[in-house]
Amino acid sequence: MFLRVHVALAPGELPGEGLPPQNVVVIDVFRAATTMAAALSHGCEMVIPVLTPEEARERARRFSEGQVLLGGERAGEPIPGFDLGNSPLEYTAERIAGKVVILTTTNGTRALLAAAAAGATAIAVGALVNVKAIAHWVEAQGRDLMLLCAGEGGSVSLEDTVCAGLIVDRLATGGAPLDLSDAAGVSRCVARDYRDRLGDLRTDSRWARHLTRAGREADLAACLSLDVCPLVPLLRGGAVSAA
Repeated sequence: MFLRVHVALAPGELPGEGLPPQNVVVIDVFRAATTMAAALSHGCEMVIPVLTPEEARERARRFSEGQVLLGGERAGEPIPGFDLGNSPLEYTAERIAGKVVILTTTNGTRALLAAAAAGATAIAVGALVNVKAIAHWVEAQGRDLMLLCAGEGGSVSLEDTVCAGLIVDRLATGGAPLDLSDAAGVSRCVARDYRDRLGDLRTDSRWARHLTRAGREADLAACLSLDVCPLVPLLRGGAVSAA
């Protein structure tokens, strides 16, 4: 029996509802998926993705004082009045251990919520930092898969395509029989080209160049670290927590 694997290169490929029975891995390398993985690795209780800053503030009122932190960005910059931005380096154990983070970002949290609205069977969060862990989770699930690239402003992003392709390649070399869509095959080819030179994404990716101009080179280094996180963040009941 073959495991069907498709890569949605941009969020617009996801149907509004009625997704066939399959798991979805939402990928946002620069930076939301990496930030969620960092937060959970450092003891965050859960990350609640929301669409807007206004919704984040409203949700925060449901928690006790000191229990919740607001995080996120718009156009890559921290949201005024929020506790945290969207840098994985901000989400240290000292700041977020035992806390609930309510997160809103331009692309990543929107893609997560869209996958939930479409009726995905299970939803995981993937980035370069946890490619190996995601591949192991997919294999253990044994269910058809969509790798959903959050992209940038509704368009294809190189870094998310590379990450999706690395996951496909890890699955393919793991021995499981796969039925790859053409987009999955294309992503795998792109990933093979970048596998040994991920650092080139600093200049080849449009959003990476933007982050560099904004002085966020340290964020890029964190986001380009391959397989440093053993966790699989899962969206369950409206919140992201470790598997």
